[in-house]
Amino acid sequence: MMIPYFIVLLVLAMYGLHRYWLVYDYFLYSKNVPPPPPPVTNWPRVTVQLPIFNERYVIERLTEAVARFDYPPELLDVQVLDDSTDETQEVARACVERHAAQGMPITYIHRTNREGYKAGALENGLKTAKGEFVAIFDADFIPEPDFLRRTIPYFLNPDGGESIGMVQTRWTYLNSDYSLLTNVETILLDGHFVVEHGARSRRGTFFNFNGTAGVWRRKVIHDAGGWQHDTL
Repeated sequence: MMIPYFIVLLVLAMYGLHRYWLVYDYFLYSKNVPPPPPPVTNWPRVTVQLPIFNERYVIERLTEAVARFDYPPELLDVQVLDDSTDETQEVARACVERHAAQGMPITYIHRTNREGYKAGALENGLKTAKGEFVAIFDADFIPEPDFLRRTIPYFLNPDGGESIGMVQTRWTYLNSDYSLLTNVETILLDGHFVVEHGARSRRGTFFNFNGTAGVWRRKVIHDAGGWQHDTL
């Protein structure tokens, strides 16, 4: 019993030391925060991908939020990437048709083959995507209307913007005070976004894409070999 006990103890100790190291870097490079980018005069075309799977209760809320984007509609390309196998298909299709009739540039793409799961859905959507940049939101997100106007300018900044491949935003919560569990999850996620992402970004090293609430330069996805189906 002592051997597995000390193995677990060693793993937890290494994890804790790694956290202390990230906190140290967070404060050490505290001045390495990018300033606000200059105003944009020519906005680029952006594809917004909404990958969903059997999420009939939240897809309408998500599309409503995207419909409120404060971005030139002629430069938007919204894709609902639906791999659902239940009544979500009817809900999502009806929602897309309603917004399309109101002039929103939105399309519904349903796959009967779930090859690659979410990564496969994103890859499939890129085949018909029109945007130079790709914003991705899971079904349980409610992006603010100015999301694109706050993220896209970093890519277009004359001072180093061309070297930016991805912008990841921090998450906020609708139900953090709902229970003890949601309180703990809020603490863990805040630590991830503030400490981990903050320290790595300030230090100038890579940090991970969280799978949602981020914007990619499409060329970077292509140059990296596209979405791999074993990506979590």
